[in-house]
Amino acid sequence: MSVKQLTKALFARTGTVMAAAAMTGLALAPMAAGAQTVAVPTADNPFGLPEDITLFGKTDPDKRTAKAIVNGFVITGTDIDQRVALVTAASEAPISEEEMLRLRVQVLRNLIDETLKIQAAEANEVAAKPEEVEQTYQQLAAQNFAGEPKKMDAYLQSINSSPASLKRQIEGEVAWENLLRRLIMPFVNVSAEEVNDVLKRMNEAKGTDEYRVGEIYLPATTENRAAVLQNAQAIMQQLQQGGSFVAYARQYSEASTAVVGGDLGWVRLGQLPPQLAAALRTMNTGQLQGPIEIPGGFSIIYLINKRQVLMADPAEAVLSLKQISISFAPGVTQEQAEARVNEFGAYIDGLRGCADVEEGAKKIGADVVSNDQIKAANLPEQLRNILLNLQIGQATPPFGGIQEGVRVLMLCGRDDPKDSGAPTFAAVMDQIEQERVQKRAQRYLRDLRNDAYIEYN
Repeated sequence: MSVKQLTKALFARTGTVMAAAAMTGLALAPMAAGAQTVAVPTADNPFGLPEDITLFGKTDPDKRTAKAIVNGFVITGTDIDQRVALVTAASEAPISEEEMLRLRVQVLRNLIDETLKIQAAEANEVAAKPEEVEQTYQQLAAQNFAGEPKKMDAYLQSINSSPASLKRQIEGEVAWENLLRRLIMPFVNVSAEEVNDVLKRMNEAKGTDEYRVGEIYLPATTENRAAVLQNAQAIMQQLQQGGSFVAYARQYSEASTAVVGGDLGWVRLGQLPPQLAAALRTMNTGQLQGPIEIPGGFSIIYLINKRQVLMADPAEAVLSLKQISISFAPGVTQEQAEARVNEFGAYIDGLRGCADVEEGAKKIGADVVSNDQIKAANLPEQLRNILLNLQIGQATPPFGGIQEGVRVLMLCGRDDPKDSGAPTFAAVMDQIEQERVQKRAQRYLRDLRNDAYIEYN
């Protein structure tokens, strides 16, 4: 396993993969001195901030927020360095100097939130116990280092991080879960009438399209629109280069869904802003689009899946497939390879159905493997989309190469799942409860920030 893959695996367990930092709504770049226009407070500019401002002192975001004291607890530069090391080790794309500066700012914000959660848990007598933290750490070692924590210790040190940094991260997550169970979950109530209303609306919408969507939302005002748009474009570029959408949503998005990686769940177009609905109509599963300007800011959306309300999910279909493949001898020339591929293509084009496969394959030296229990959802997305649109007896286009061989998949049977019924009463109630818990959790964290004494230096 590579260093990048391993670091991703570690963060996937704790749910805190860091992404590059989001810009604040206020410009940090020095502005030219001069007369400042007096602005009148409006709905979009409640502070009455002028468009042209003069900043005093240094504005380097990295140096300005090199460390902090949170209610007496010191976050050092080393703490930031070690957490940033985990981020950069997991990154697929190179991180520019500018992005690194913003990343350090965001990491500090995350460390501050982490500290506030740990302190609040201690104040409410639900602090994470050392044995809970150690158990999770051992689980990570078991998953990634065959149960040998010393190897994980050595790995963390090799990337300039530390076991203490990862354990602190785990402690913050356990503390937050304990707080939610103590202070929020017992006070979230959902009535039977609300659940029944949701079930009724779902039945009325049966057969209409619904989409499972991930969203990264960045609020913007007239004053900071250009800066937010630039940041959204930078995020989009990182995602297109292989960045984790879930990780970026956790760190960038300012919607309540940030805590669940931006997952909006299953939604219908009428539930979304018209701009997002229009984009989704043209998107394929797995596609990104954005930034899209909507009232109040910008969104980047990711289409996770698509289905029809209360209808069978095509991805649950069980397929009967035949894989037909040819291989190439070592040292084969380009001309020889092309001739063999052409012969293979002519053979595939001449097939009249699955019954013809074996006999014809022998003539050209092709191999045939059959499997009648392949769930469509388990196939690579590109192949799945092709196969689900084939008729029985049709084959995919050839794919592969000289090293791995060239092959096709032929569809020989398909068992579609039955139409799915409405979710159970309990499932709908749980979904509504979780949404309300997450919203209250966000408000609670915001209150912790507002009440905290934080000194930057």
